[in-house]
Amino acid sequence: MTVCGTLHVHSCPPALTPHVEWALSNELGVRVALSWRDQTHAPGLLRAEGTWRGRIGAAGRLASVLKGWSMLRFEVTEEPSAGCDGVRHSFTPTLGLFSATTSASGDVVVGELQLRALLAGAPYLGAVPVAIETLLGTAWDDELEPFRQAAADGPAARLLSVI
Repeated sequence: MTVCGTLHVHSCPPALTPHVEWALSNELGVRVALSWRDQTHAPGLLRAEGTWRGRIGAAGRLASVLKGWSMLRFEVTEEPSAGCDGVRHSFTPTLGLFSATTSASGDVVVGELQLRALLAGAPYLGAVPVAIETLLGTAWDDELEPFRQAAADGPAARLLSVI
């Protein structure tokens, strides 16, 4: 089954761009050539984005490959498909990788077992809001938002692959 998603490389050193494209090409099974532009929020770094189509679970495999370069900032999403929830993977050098299930509208979905574990592990009631923020990936959103805003003036995302 083919699924689709998005890729946003929010910041990448110029020397890494061919390696990122090679890694994406290797996972998606087609040649990927991104349109790299200056990342105005981080002078000297580049950004790129695109949409992709691939096998179920491709977003996780793409995130796994990209997180190997610890200086990247990126987000990879996979849309929900028959029998599969959507997913979002966010990565920053300071926070590492965050992964969450997403709804059809892109909201992070927190499951029953996650909430039960949160409540069982909270040492006191005041710890619950902090734990919820962690489950939602708020720290990743806070760190990535300026990079997202810098990309808002860019061209529309292009298709990376069709498998």
